Amino acid sequence: MPVNYLTNLTANTRTQRANLHLGVALAFVAGALNAGGFLAIGQYTSHMTGVVSSAADDLVLGKTAHAIAGLIALGAFIVGAMTTALMVNYAKRTESSVTYTAPLLLEAVLLLVFGFIGATIQTREFVSVSMTAFFLCYVMGLQNALVTKISNAEIRTTHITGLVTDLGIELGRLVYWNRSGAELENVPVVRANRRKLRVHASLIAAFAGGAVSGALGFKHAGYIATVPLAALLVIVSVAPLFKRVAHPRL
Repeated sequence: MPVNYLTNLTANTRTQRANLHLGVALAFVAGALNAGGFLAIGQYTSHMTGVVSSAADDLVLGKTAHAIAGLIALGAFIVGAMTTALMVNYAKRTESSVTYTAPLLLEAVLLLVFGFIGATIQTREFVSVSMTAFFLCYVMGLQNALVTKISNAEIRTTHITGLVTDLGIELGRLVYWNRSGAELENVPVVRANRRKLRVHASLIAAFAGGAVSGALGFKHAGYIATVPLAALLVIVSVAPLFKRVAHPRL
């Protein structure tokens, strides 16, 4: 891909097209990690709804240690989001032209580490929860916060519940029958936002495609299946650096 296109994906000046394309790429990564991670450890890590619910159930059932493990997973997700916020805000304060590169590159490095030593991490547990779960929760928090900040909270990539809801709302508007008549002249016409339809459908499809790819990758190749995902993130994150080398004044 051209360097200029890749650079625009993480540029400080945002466009709806750049937000969508970056969102699609990261949704694919999140889907792959979530589905592949489940095959590895039997637990989903991209969304915290189930984690909090499980922790509440364990607490009520007297499984205090399991509840604490769930809260640690939640904490890992939060710390991941905090890490992105720190990196992005520091870059903005220093007026960096590569504000969003550091979190993407960090995620890529973590995925590379996970790909090569994930099997070792899996053998280590807290109570009955693999350390891999905490690791993936951190990565998911890091990524979700990044795309939230880069798109001004317009796009999410690590979970699709909200996307599916918004898609359903827009589809309802799309098929709505706007009746005509004198008594309805002042009634607002219901129209679907077709741009939102495309955005939500694209992100959902990317997450689903990533999930299938991740499941197949983990099934047949194991943890090393994360290396192509890391490579994708590296390509996107370092593109601005190549542009600066080619054009030092930028």
